[in-house]
Amino acid sequence: MGVIPSFSRPSMSNDNPFSESLFKTLKYRPEYPAKPFDTMLEAREWVHTFTYWYNNVHLHSCIGFVTPADRHNGNDVAVLANRHQIYQKAKSKHPERWSGRTRNWEPGTTVTLKKFKQQKAEKTADKQAA
Repeated sequence: MGVIPSFSRPSMSNDNPFSESLFKTLKYRPEYPAKPFDTMLEAREWVHTFTYWYNNVHLHSCIGFVTPADRHNGNDVAVLANRHQIYQKAKSKHPERWSGRTRNWEPGTTVTLKKFKQQKAEKTADKQAA
């Protein structure tokens, strides 16, 4: 079939940054194939398995270390509230382990990549509007 792994250079993207982030996650999985798939069915099965893992098992840092499925179904609120309670109990039991506040476990409202670039673009737009 001849599907060959991509060796694209980092930070040289012409694609959507969300897609690029997903592709990097895919390529760095331990089970990422070292050689091309023999059949289209084999490729589809591998991608199906990866997609299930990515959406239902993998904890995503940008959404509070919950899965996209938890976020989509609204389960993240309870998971993050529980996590907040655990951290507060641990901090009160061993305050010497924390130099400041615990991690923010509030559910986010938006997800972005490259927050700094987005903030810079917003400031530039605000200046131009003024």
